[in-house]
Amino acid sequence: MSMLISSILLSALFAGVVAILVTVAIERYGGRTGGVLATIPTTIVPAAYGMYSLSNQSEFAQSMSIVPLGMMVNAVFLLIWMHAPQRYGLSLFGTTMLSLTAWAVMGGVSLFVSSQVQSFGLHPIGYGLSVLVLLIVLGVWTTWTSRPAPKGSQPVRPFVLALRGFAASLAIGIAVWFAGLSYPFISGLISTFPAIFLTSMIALWLAQGRDVPQGAAGPMMLGGASVGVFAILAIVLFPLLGPAIGSVATWLACIIGWTLPAYFYLQWRQASTNDLTTG
Repeated sequence: MSMLISSILLSALFAGVVAILVTVAIERYGGRTGGVLATIPTTIVPAAYGMYSLSNQSEFAQSMSIVPLGMMVNAVFLLIWMHAPQRYGLSLFGTTMLSLTAWAVMGGVSLFVSSQVQSFGLHPIGYGLSVLVLLIVLGVWTTWTSRPAPKGSQPVRPFVLALRGFAASLAIGIAVWFAGLSYPFISGLISTFPAIFLTSMIALWLAQGRDVPQGAAGPMMLGGASVGVFAILAIVLFPLLGPAIGSVATWLACIIGWTLPAYFYLQWRQASTNDLTTG
């Protein structure tokens, strides 16, 4: 029991501290650069470490295999923030409620689909990879036409930053707790709960207006595929290297193999859009 509690607390604390930094990155560097930086694998790292420590390898693989699907649900969550305010005239409260409702409904469907598909014997890596490909395609399609992604002009209030850190801590703590209770699919899905996305959108909307979070949504969607990449690699590298070294190796592989290419792709699309506009 003490190991479970310590894993939950350490994972939650790390996740909360890292989560607070994301709003600052978007605010300082703008939606494109900040959006990609915001989706570097962060909260998934302590979540995966805690899950691996508290479950067997089969359960860990199942937990990680649903992460790409959870990030796909998060992509739909971000699409709502990109389009619903203008298309349907929604306020901040309306957009928040619609996005959370969509996440809850699609999350429930995702749990059912995952349990059914893998009950037929599909390997967790194969299942996770198939969803990850779809997520990448959606991210590229969404960011192919560059949207304005301005920097923030007003600082986000400390209270909102603290609330954001608390939300991320709570989500990761619950995910690790479910892993300790041997609910791998639920823990994997909860580890992708969009606490960072939600609090980023709300905090930036309140401080900067809706243009800043809307401009960051697309890059966050594309960059968020790195979390799915981390989950798939973790299934292989954690058993080989152990959770500590495996976390570092998996994180570095995600940065080099996905985050940096995603950043340069967004810069290229921005340059191409500017050329078309001025040409």
